[in-house]
Amino acid sequence: MTHPLPTAQSVRDALREVLVPGTRVDVVKIDLIGDVQVADGAVEVRIKHTTEKQETIDAVCGLVEARVRALPGVREVRVAVDSPAPPPKRAAQNPDPWADRARLDGVKRIVAVASGKGGVGKSTVAVNLALALQALGYRVGLMDADIYGPSLPTMLGTQEGPVALGEKAIGPVVAHGLQCISMGMLVPPGQAVVWRGPMVMAAVRQFLKDVVWEDLDYLVVDMPPGTGDAQLTLVQQVPVDGVVMVTTPQELALADVRRGIQMFGQVGAPVLGVVENMSYFHCPDNGKHYHIFGKGGGRAVADEFGVPLLAELPLDPATREGGDSGEPVVEAGDSPTRAAFLELARKVSARLGL
Repeated sequence: MTHPLPTAQSVRDALREVLVPGTRVDVVKIDLIGDVQVADGAVEVRIKHTTEKQETIDAVCGLVEARVRALPGVREVRVAVDSPAPPPKRAAQNPDPWADRARLDGVKRIVAVASGKGGVGKSTVAVNLALALQALGYRVGLMDADIYGPSLPTMLGTQEGPVALGEKAIGPVVAHGLQCISMGMLVPPGQAVVWRGPMVMAAVRQFLKDVVWEDLDYLVVDMPPGTGDAQLTLVQQVPVDGVVMVTTPQELALADVRRGIQMFGQVGAPVLGVVENMSYFHCPDNGKHYHIFGKGGGRAVADEFGVPLLAELPLDPATREGGDSGEPVVEAGDSPTRAAFLELARKVSARLGL
């Protein structure tokens, strides 16, 4: 029986079944497949060099070759890896930092929640800020840009995965009324994401550009700690309307948040202000406040850079319990902590003009 000869499109369609090792993302969707040439049953597939990790490249090449070889009508397969593209020449500085960056379809404002170091409660602030904005009547999305340490599925109590809506189109997961996307929704629970910088940057770009965000007033982006690839990719791809910097009062965290504020200033992303998390513990037995991690550090760094201190959030066991159980504290009924997050949301909204 004579089989129809393959086409470049049929090869690409077949490669949608090939997943990047350790993830549930296919090699076409994450843009690893370059040029595909087909001639009389001979197929050449070029893999884009988006990671320096040779094991990942080798594994993808093997999987691609096996899948193409299994197609009817294929008599010869060649898989090649493209060399990394040279860095682009720097253009003359534009006085408008966002002049060459288009806004995301369906999103009015983008708010990044960032920190200089890990462990300061940045993801907790991002999740509860998003829910507080929603409680004020806004339509809100939440994007987890922490590719290595995604926490949104746990904090929102969902293991649902996103839905493919077509070529390069992803439907976000809806949890607690928020439109959400996270690498934790694309890999098995507990699976480490062992990627180098270019792959992380590709994933952040995909979350921004390929997810179909529907009529959002705010997209809150939970950034990874530090000043690395994910932060730079975000500000290079889309106009960031404001950054909320999260810190604790202790000096070690303050030193890192200073670097974060300076980095966002250098790339033209406006810092809306500082949130001091774990500011104090309210003792229910005697009503006193105990400043376990120091006092006044958040206000000092805000004053140093001329930005507002947006909130001093308490060290509240209910916040930790809500994050672990998938029921964030803003959703858990009235409390001083919920009121503090609502006030933070009001300040963010006021500064962004919605």
